[in-house]
Amino acid sequence: MTRPRINGVAPPDPLQTNQTYAQSHRQRFNMAGYAAPKLPTVRVGIIGLGNRGPGHLRTLIQIEGVEIKALCDKNPDKVTTARKHLEHTDHAPALYSEGEDEWKKLCERDDIDLVFVTTPYYLHAPMAVYAMRQGKHVASEVPAAGTMEECWQLVQTAEETRQHLMMLENYSYMPFHLLTINMARQGFFGEVVHGDGAYNTSKMGNNFGRDFYSDMWWLRQYAGRRGNVYPTHGLGPLCQVMDINRGDRLDFLVSMESNDFAMGKKAAELAGDDPHYAEFAGLEYRGNINTTVIRTLRGRTIMLQHDGTTPSPHNLIHGIHGTEGAALFDPSPPRLSKGDHKWVDADEFAALEKQYTPEIQRRMGALARGSGHGGSDMLMVWHLIDCLRNGLPLDQDVYDAASWSAIVPLSQWSVLNRSSSVDIPDFTAGAWQTNPHNMDIQLARGGGSTEIAAVAADSQDKLARQWQRDHGGKS
Repeated sequence: MTRPRINGVAPPDPLQTNQTYAQSHRQRFNMAGYAAPKLPTVRVGIIGLGNRGPGHLRTLIQIEGVEIKALCDKNPDKVTTARKHLEHTDHAPALYSEGEDEWKKLCERDDIDLVFVTTPYYLHAPMAVYAMRQGKHVASEVPAAGTMEECWQLVQTAEETRQHLMMLENYSYMPFHLLTINMARQGFFGEVVHGDGAYNTSKMGNNFGRDFYSDMWWLRQYAGRRGNVYPTHGLGPLCQVMDINRGDRLDFLVSMESNDFAMGKKAAELAGDDPHYAEFAGLEYRGNINTTVIRTLRGRTIMLQHDGTTPSPHNLIHGIHGTEGAALFDPSPPRLSKGDHKWVDADEFAALEKQYTPEIQRRMGALARGSGHGGSDMLMVWHLIDCLRNGLPLDQDVYDAASWSAIVPLSQWSVLNRSSSVDIPDFTAGAWQTNPHNMDIQLARGGGSTEIAAVAADSQDKLARQWQRDHGGKS
């Protein structure tokens, strides 16, 4: 049987990969609940300074117990700009920008504990694997992998090296999402039956912008892949609500998407006026809207959408449906239901919010306010650093990174095979049945001692202005 092709290229077969790894994989060490030795100071290197990297840099320098040791980007201008962000701080990182493999030199340094990988996502897994093999913990931007083989490699490498791999799924730390995770754990929703998640927001301007993404890499991904290419913002918070990999696991999925009615047309229009876009004209692009439905082993369902092209309003959905209650984030305003076929009014919403707001939000929410994505960037990175400094398990582990990222290649396979169902492998090797919760939003395991450091106001204003100039206010 002829394998489906995308613009003339046959993608890797995830079914064969899963079969091979499932037969040979044995859990060498369970990374769920793993606590690495304490790090009094977390020494950080950052690879990738185009979009997310500078944002994480701005966050990290506001957290006590962090030392920025090295910065790397293949574009020297990006490194120079990032270094300017540190002019009014005590950080004096080494700079790497003299070649495609400079990132390896950063990973090989013996004075780095944690590597942030914020490059194009098809580089996340190779860089993370290399860093872990150099004895470094890794914080990877989303998704953590783009192929099934990379997902398995992340799991095996983390288990072999006992180095943390945390995917930076910041949407799990948005205030309403944290609220619903806590409500689910305290039984407000009863049995959670179904969840809806999405990342629906037009990236047409970003993807077709000549200078927004290096070498226009995201546009190339939209031409070179099918399925849900960006699933984790919708999926991650729902997996925390449903205790995925901790009492339940993702079982199988089906995925369907529309044709492309926008990207090919846009590429052709731009190519007519600018030869820079000639290579993108005539390509077939992924569908404008993808819908993927997942069933868990316990029989619950999740619906994920990704729409990066239509002019519809930004929509994350984050809907939770239980036997005793429900929640809905988008379209705004966020809503809660006590299971009586109606949403609570504003006064009762406020009372429920006060009752169920978790400790991490109570303690750090005000300090995090103003950071990216509703404060979630600061909460996520602060707790990552706090856990490393106090020798605590991280909020998200390598099994989360692998199972959530696996939706990228598996949804592609389903789309290319007339929306056939496809199994989602068990990266935990059966440990999901007894793994403990890992997102300690109540700070019950301790920690919480790392405070957000005071940074001079004029320095912060300068950072903010520079960020606006570099990125036009976009994230």
